[in-house]
Amino acid sequence: MSYAVKISTLVAICISFVADSGILLAQNDSLKSTPSVTVIAIQGAIGPTTTNYIRRGLEEAQEADDEALIIELDTPGGLLSSTQDIVQDMLASEMPIIVYVTPSGGNAGSAGTFITLAAHIAAMAPTTTIGAASPVTMGGGQQDSVMKKKIFNYSESFIENIAEKRGRNAEWARSAVRDGEAITETEALELNVIDLIAENLDSLLLKVDGTEIEGKSLQTKNATINELEESLAEVFFSFIMRPEVMLILTMIAIYGIVGEVTNPGAIVPGVAGVIALILVLYGSAAMPINVAGFILIGLAIILFVIEAFTPTFGILLTGGAVSFFLGALLLFQDFPKEMQLDWYWLVPATILMVIFFGWIATSGIKAQFTKNRTGLESLIGKKAQVTDTVSATGGKVFVAGEYWNAVSTGEEIKEHEWCEIISFTGLTVTVRSHQSEKENDHGHI
Repeated sequence: MSYAVKISTLVAICISFVADSGILLAQNDSLKSTPSVTVIAIQGAIGPTTTNYIRRGLEEAQEADDEALIIELDTPGGLLSSTQDIVQDMLASEMPIIVYVTPSGGNAGSAGTFITLAAHIAAMAPTTTIGAASPVTMGGGQQDSVMKKKIFNYSESFIENIAEKRGRNAEWARSAVRDGEAITETEALELNVIDLIAENLDSLLLKVDGTEIEGKSLQTKNATINELEESLAEVFFSFIMRPEVMLILTMIAIYGIVGEVTNPGAIVPGVAGVIALILVLYGSAAMPINVAGFILIGLAIILFVIEAFTPTFGILLTGGAVSFFLGALLLFQDFPKEMQLDWYWLVPATILMVIFFGWIATSGIKAQFTKNRTGLESLIGKKAQVTDTVSATGGKVFVAGEYWNAVSTGEEIKEHEWCEIISFTGLTVTVRSHQSEKENDHGHI
């Protein structure tokens, strides 16, 4: 009987284990079958970090096998080069992409228009706008008539291809570039620029549920929302690529490197300057920095340094100030209008640069090329009176209120004669006859 009981107990445990395993497998299957979407939020100007953010969002959505990637968009515009990269990724993506212009009062301006039209599903919240995709605001700067015409023609063709690819109103898309036309969400829906209007994200998920994209029917009605925030690196590099921050970094690089040169061994200014310079170079490689601006800023530094040695009574300092101001102005002229540098940044920066070089840096530079004023080194080249006859073997001199052991360079210098200090070795000073120095000077005449 005991063996029968043990066998029956073992059988019961096995059955229970199998049943529990079946329950867990069923739960896992149900979890896997729960639909989900990844949501990323883009606010502000479109730039290189925006491209990285969207690419990362696509990768995350694909790895999670999401129903779609939702891009919440509110932008005044951005760089044309970054917009091209984003649109190319969106058009090539097999993952359904939904662009949702939100919140109320938001805007898909300029570059945002291209991105919205490139989505599989384009949606807008109430009281939002789209359009004004003129390349003047996208590219920034001043172009001649031929170049301007080329940019317009390219932009019109680019946005027309996007609209036709997604089955949207290509004629309005061209007018958004050609005439800078902007419309509300209601007009956009009527003109077949967008697919729907949604009050909020939940409403959007309900309205797109069942929509077929790329041969796949979206199941978003009860989808889990996975919000993907910008990474620390994306936030940081997006911050340093703002023109005012790049101007500050440029000034820190100049201050730090010049400060280290004028005060050798300070270390901190040099390290800060080099780090700032590296960040500026990184931003310059990623953004459309105008090279002429860098040249003018470099010229300004040269003029400031020359001012330290040349008594021009501020002429070179003024020229350097003008050169720096124009350089900083040109540096960011190829940025979109909404990303260009304002005057209330340029004027204080120029004033600070003039103060730095006109006072602090000039004093430091001059100090590196002036004779020592303290310590034993300050006595080299001074006259000393011989108190005990000085020869190559010894003697004494009186200088700066003190008696010193002295040796000559070979000649004998009599008591009460004057000599010139050459160097110090411990407590002994090496001197030479002041008279012989005069003779040498006359010999050179």
